[in-house]
Amino acid sequence: MQVLQQGKQVQEQTTKDTLLEILADKYSRTILESTIDMPKSAIDLSNECGIPISTAYRRVQRLHAHKLLGISGSISQDGKKYFLYKSKIKSIMTCFNNGAIEIEIVPNSTQNENRNSKFFKTEMIIKNENSIGTLNWIKRIKTA
Repeated sequence: MQVLQQGKQVQEQTTKDTLLEILADKYSRTILESTIDMPKSAIDLSNECGIPISTAYRRVQRLHAHKLLGISGSISQDGKKYFLYKSKIKSIMTCFNNGAIEIEIVPNSTQNENRNSKFFKTEMIIKNENSIGTLNWIKRIKTA
């Protein structure tokens, strides 16, 4: 059984324009799509989506600035910052009707966010205690 989710209508014209610009960018769309179900690092996004790493960081910053991506992270024992990005939206629907643009945003479900947050905490604890080889092993389990 499929459940229809109610979206939120966007009213402000400048927000509509910004959302349309973001949707017009293939890298931004790819990042949003890739992070709907599971949070990912910028390096993972770069590798999995074929996006240059500098471009991935710029797009992630822009998506976060417009509240389309959430960020969670940690600092490892060796002082390195590690951030994961997750889409805050499940879908964006646009309609051009009699000269007016209508945009509706359906938020990403909180049930998946809670499940992924628990996984993220487990991954970070293991990352702080073990080597890179262990991270690769965790990554294979995560994506399987």
